[in-house]
Amino acid sequence: HCPDACPATLAEMAQVVKELGPDAGKVQVLFVTVDPERDTAQMLQQYVPSFNPAFLGLYGDLDATARAAKEFKVFYQKQPVKDGSYSVDHGAGTFILDREGRLRLYAQYGAGAAAMLHDIRLLLAGA
Repeated sequence: HCPDACPATLAEMAQVVKELGPDAGKVQVLFVTVDPERDTAQMLQQYVPSFNPAFLGLYGDLDATARAAKEFKVFYQKQPVKDGSYSVDHGAGTFILDREGRLRLYAQYGAGAAAMLHDIRLLLAGA
């Protein structure tokens, strides 16, 4: 349900994976929702792979989402809107982890596909 940051980031990651060519198989993109009340597992199964069939959407209940957000220090908060529903304000960055699950890079929202591609290539090369 995110109107801007999430689809823009997924589109950037799709471009990065495309540009990686044969090395794309060494990268797994995971999208983690911070709005599990609306972003159901079924919805994520359709939405996330629309950017790239290999992308995975991760879903947890409210408690699991809160624990993951705390662990990664990700801000998110519901904001009521006029029609009675809500939007979710949230941090908008990309965490890049190595094969052992260690955080190697945090890419700020809007950094662009070229910058992420450069850094991911360095990580894949073992730099």
